[in-house]
Amino acid sequence: MAGYDNIPRGANVKVDKFLLSISDEEISDFKTLLRLSKLAPQTYENLHADDGKFGVSHEWMSKAKEYWLNEYDWRTVETYNNSFPNYIAHIKDDDGEDFRIHFAALFSKLDNAIPLLYMHGWPGSHFEFLDILSLYREKYSPENLPYHIIAVSLPGWTLSSGPPLTRDFGMEDIGRIMNKLMVGLGFGSGYVLQGGDIGSFTACIMSGTYDECKAVHYNFAASSQKPAGLDESQYTEEEKIGMETRAKAFYTTGNAYAIEHATRPATIGFALSASPLALLAWIGEKLIEWTDETPPLKNMLDSVTLYWFTQSFPRCIYPYREAAARGLPHGNPKYANKKPIAYSWFPKEVFPVPKAWILAQGLNVVLFRRHQSGGHFAVMEKPQEMMQDMEDFLEKIGWPLK
Repeated sequence: MAGYDNIPRGANVKVDKFLLSISDEEISDFKTLLRLSKLAPQTYENLHADDGKFGVSHEWMSKAKEYWLNEYDWRTVETYNNSFPNYIAHIKDDDGEDFRIHFAALFSKLDNAIPLLYMHGWPGSHFEFLDILSLYREKYSPENLPYHIIAVSLPGWTLSSGPPLTRDFGMEDIGRIMNKLMVGLGFGSGYVLQGGDIGSFTACIMSGTYDECKAVHYNFAASSQKPAGLDESQYTEEEKIGMETRAKAFYTTGNAYAIEHATRPATIGFALSASPLALLAWIGEKLIEWTDETPPLKNMLDSVTLYWFTQSFPRCIYPYREAAARGLPHGNPKYANKKPIAYSWFPKEVFPVPKAWILAQGLNVVLFRRHQSGGHFAVMEKPQEMMQDMEDFLEKIGWPLK
């Protein structure tokens, strides 16, 4: 950690150092509740769910509970997280609302380092970015790191405070808080964004709203409808397969969770806050279904345990209401601009948007890279590839950008 924790001199927002540390009492209570949480009885569906058709299987849930209860060690997760500098930034919104925004970071000592903000989605967290932070840390010292790398917890997620209780809050609000964070850290002259899932929606909004955002790297860019005049004959065979399998499956059998988030967020929030086993089933299904290769069980439990200890789930599903009511930002003329973008395509993405789809949105694509494996959680699944894509993108566009 030494040397990477020097906040830039131009920062004008209050920032506190942070260590992730859950009390022994909370861990004990969690273990007790997990032990008392019952598995569902065997059914035809959960005995025949290995292909993902009916959700998570009885066998997988049984093994996961056993491991979680008897072998899993949360303290090692804290140690890994705390090996990186962690912070809480105190952001005051335009209406006076105070936000505590958590982020992990590697700050460079170079005066011309490029500020990079990595933004996750659901059911993600800043944990998705720890391995890529580790790669940057292995490759560069604080003295020659070309970037300031910030891996944020979006408002409502895990270690950041949630949206206001007295008014609605949406993705444009997330973008405003993220811009305030980056400007407050001293990056008012410009920064670059990376986003997948809800992070990509936020990046799209920020790119079209704030001059300080100079460029964006996406690994997810689905829009609410196909761009007008799109020539599907330009799809590659890989892209056709992705649209006919992954995208089709999502819209026919894979989006029930999103409808629930969007229409009954209060109800599902209570349901998944009552039992860690229930939360594991809901999130674990997505970590299995949306990845190319199923992550190690420990890694999945890291994510779910963080959600549990921070009571994150009910606080972080609010963007689904907006997406259902107003559509997705990608392709929305309101956010159209010609800032340079890069797009990393992965075959097992939930909605692997073809290159022609991206170009039809009128975006200034300076780098498009098609990968042979990988899924929805690209930075977590393929940190080396995503790091290389980002570095190649930044080399192409140069810095600073006007």
